[in-house]
Amino acid sequence: MNSLPDAGFGLYLHWPYCQSKCPYCDFNSHVAGQIDQKRWTAAYLAELDRLGDETSGRILQSVFFGGGTPSLMDPDLVAAILEKIRATWRMSNAAEITMEANPTSVEAGRFAAYAGAGVNRVSVGVQALDDMALRQLGRMHSVAEALKAVEIATATFPRVNFDLIYARQGQSLAAWRQELQTALGLGPSHLSLYQLTIEEGTVFYERQLRGQLRGLPDEDLGADLYLMTQDICSEAGLPAYEVSNHARPGEESRHNLTYWRGGDYIGIGPGAHGRLTVDDQRVATEGPKEPLYWLQHVEQFGLGEVPRTDLSPKEVAAEYLMMGLRLTEGLPRARIEPLLGKLIDRQALSDLVADQFLDFGEDRLVVTRSGMLVLNSVLKALLTR
Repeated sequence: MNSLPDAGFGLYLHWPYCQSKCPYCDFNSHVAGQIDQKRWTAAYLAELDRLGDETSGRILQSVFFGGGTPSLMDPDLVAAILEKIRATWRMSNAAEITMEANPTSVEAGRFAAYAGAGVNRVSVGVQALDDMALRQLGRMHSVAEALKAVEIATATFPRVNFDLIYARQGQSLAAWRQELQTALGLGPSHLSLYQLTIEEGTVFYERQLRGQLRGLPDEDLGADLYLMTQDICSEAGLPAYEVSNHARPGEESRHNLTYWRGGDYIGIGPGAHGRLTVDDQRVATEGPKEPLYWLQHVEQFGLGEVPRTDLSPKEVAAEYLMMGLRLTEGLPRARIEPLLGKLIDRQALSDLVADQFLDFGEDRLVVTRSGMLVLNSVLKALLTR
């Protein structure tokens, strides 16, 4: 099993800098006093040339500026990148070009310039609609700024998403219900709703080890928060299409669907991952994580990657299963049956269906509502071979 041609072809570009490092964040993000954006422009354009030569003839369906905080990029830098992309690949008529943004007034003030450069979808990192929670999360904006940024974004871009984090310290079901209803009252077409997880290497992780991160929900409350989130969003017309993502029909993130459906995507920038099919071989690409090392490597050697990894058919299939079962649409039965007894444990599959964690119908393999609560355990049980 290699990449799936019907799953799309996207490009992810990583901007590694933030104004500050959030205590829960384990992404490849860094704080720097000065950034030479002209040097970064030249490096990104060089990488677009290199990877464009390798993937010439393909139709690009999506571009995603992630980070870090890409809304700290100069609009001229974004415009130069998108101009190069349009000159390098044929673009889908409905190409989705997304930028992640923080809702500070400075960044919201750049929205019009980004739209002028060609960005047509923005994902705003609101994270909470509670000022005390924002301070706990280390965010630099207030609720008032967040609401204003969402208003500006909605008036500027045809498609808008914003993120919220729940299962926070001291958060009750009633408080999250009210916060979620406030968010839905803003009329979003897409919401990314993530349960707070404590990742190793973060400030929150160190605090938890010292017993200083009190009030996190237990497993039962976490499950109740998740299920309530599904119900409220579905009733509001934004059902979940992935574990943490909700959208009105047709407003799903096309770029992220490429990941989850097993498509190819280019990764450019420090720590950026990619998956490409080259001469029928699926390969994993990754950029060096340290920003200045990546920059210097591109400048000196014309290469922003560490050595590539050829993925075995088993590794490709395992990725496809792990990513695709995050989707509420599940995976086509025709692509699952060849894996039975090879990658997927038949008995485990039968047990999970009997226990109503999975539904293996005539057409698709789908994780049920109760299965989504324990998705990692479901995947672990399936992939025992």
